[in-house]
Amino acid sequence: MRLDIRYSSSFTYSEPVVDNQNEVRACPLEDEFQQLLDYRVSITPNARVFSFVDAWGTRVDAFGIRRPHESMEITAEASVETSTRPLPAATVRFHRLDDAFLDAHVEYSESDRNTTPTPAIEQAARTQRELAGDDVVNAAMAIHRYVGGHIAYTPNSTEVGTPAAAVLEGGVGVCQDYAHLAVTMCRSVGIPARYVSGYLFTADDSVGDVPDGGTVVVQTHAWFEAAVPGAGWLALDPTNGQMVGERHVKIGHGRSYDDVLPMRGTYSGPGTSTGSADVTIRKLDPHNTARSRLLGATPISVPVGRPQHLGTQANPGAAPGAPASQAQQQQ
Repeated sequence: MRLDIRYSSSFTYSEPVVDNQNEVRACPLEDEFQQLLDYRVSITPNARVFSFVDAWGTRVDAFGIRRPHESMEITAEASVETSTRPLPAATVRFHRLDDAFLDAHVEYSESDRNTTPTPAIEQAARTQRELAGDDVVNAAMAIHRYVGGHIAYTPNSTEVGTPAAAVLEGGVGVCQDYAHLAVTMCRSVGIPARYVSGYLFTADDSVGDVPDGGTVVVQTHAWFEAAVPGAGWLALDPTNGQMVGERHVKIGHGRSYDDVLPMRGTYSGPGTSTGSADVTIRKLDPHNTARSRLLGATPISVPVGRPQHLGTQANPGAAPGAPASQAQQQQ
């Protein structure tokens, strides 16, 4: 499937701010299931963009605005071609989750603030594993179905830092909460799992309906991937009760939301910030190779070519000697 995607994020400030340092993770990655055809970024006020690949393999577009300003807009546009992902055909026994395999996936086996298991989570996960039998794929699928069946999609019911335990207890959440709970349950029964940030071409994020038209306006989406010995990563979308397919576009993955949030930054100044974000996705004719832009304006070009890999980078902050900084982020 050929898709054009525009991620737009904007902030307004109650008073002028300075030293506004930000990281954007909005660029689709390239793997065997999706090909990045084009990618561009524009920043207002104008700013130089520095791109690198972080420790998780996600492209990051970093920029800073030092002069005083009262608003900021970020637009990232991408064209991508996606394909379906096959379900592992063979049974994969749990004994194949041996020490060597777990050592190779250690970062996706340990918990963080979003994915710390509780007795209730561990019990639910054990039950799903027992029902699935001695099969890693079946167990991951069972957890996927359990999460989808026990959490009610409820916008604004949780916050960015809501842990998986609170999601299970409350029974409500949005896509990132479904993903966090599924990741936590998989890890608690010995299956390495990771959180995925991306886009979904859908008319309704809560049910994953196929759009009637060619263009939709949505939010960023989240799902999870379970590590399967000999088969790679099994990608599942518990929010919509489906396998990840050609309507899903992956940006990146990590231990949890904190590793791949679309927008993170800090600024200096006493003013408060108000932010908003949305995603526009257009389905294109796969036989039309001409670039179809969602925006008419010409943005700053950040080429599709692979950026330099610099490993980890600390969260952007204010310049030395500047006033105390304030954080800002968006889903």
